[in-house]
Amino acid sequence: MKEWVHGARLRTLPAAVVPVLVGTACAVGERPGGLVWWRAGAALVVAVAIQVATNYANDYSDGKRGTDDPGTRVGPVRLVGWGIKPAGAVKRAALLSFAVAGVAGLALAIDVGWELLVVGAASFAAGWLYTGGPKPYGYLGLGELFVFAFFGVVATTGSSYVQLEEVQGLALAASVPVGLLATALLVTNNLRDIPGDTQSGKRTLAVRLGDGRTRVLYVVLVVLPFLLVPLVAGLGGRPAGALALIAVLLAQKPVGRVLQGAKGAELIPVLADTGRVQLVFGALFALGLTLSA
Repeated sequence: MKEWVHGARLRTLPAAVVPVLVGTACAVGERPGGLVWWRAGAALVVAVAIQVATNYANDYSDGKRGTDDPGTRVGPVRLVGWGIKPAGAVKRAALLSFAVAGVAGLALAIDVGWELLVVGAASFAAGWLYTGGPKPYGYLGLGELFVFAFFGVVATTGSSYVQLEEVQGLALAASVPVGLLATALLVTNNLRDIPGDTQSGKRTLAVRLGDGRTRVLYVVLVVLPFLLVPLVAGLGGRPAGALALIAVLLAQKPVGRVLQGAKGAELIPVLADTGRVQLVFGALFALGLTLSA
């Protein structure tokens, strides 16, 4: 069980939790009769299950392609590439996680609208095709774009949509800082893996940009959300959303390590710290948006 938990990559889960918190907070006070809490819970199940499924699918596909060789990869445990679990078992874990997301998503679609099935199908495809399929987009340097889109815009706006049954401008604006921090998690991971990915032919955005420019990108992705929060909160009429600025105190440590040139295993705690920044930022942002409603 411990190995399966490691394979689920719990440090990446803030990318799934935060958009649901923020999107739901954006809907507070906007729906007659108040929030439908089971919908919020179902949205959270969908987001977390898709994240876990994507992590297992990534492990399976990379392991089958031979790009997770333990001799070149420094990061966390890889179940298939390191020979810890059979490829078939990891594939089934990914499909089971997608199925969990599908059940929760189907319940939302029945209650809210069948258009959610289209969004769900696109999310499943994005999760599987990141490193799966004949031309995985993660190998083409497009991973960051898809993370921003699905764990920022789609998840945040979608969490508001299941409450209000319409696209909300505030949620759309709030999805930008949320998506930027989710993307920072992937950039941290890919910065660490530049040597191994280069050797295995995996052309991530970090490989294409090189070490120095990837570090600049990481700093921009972490700093920009704090610059956008006052704008989003102010123009959205939710000034207490600026509480999220407190999280900048936690951002100093990982940004400093990246700027100081941390490499390889030194970037593993940076990933954890970045996830912590995102989680605290999201919780405070959601709290502030709620208090201002």
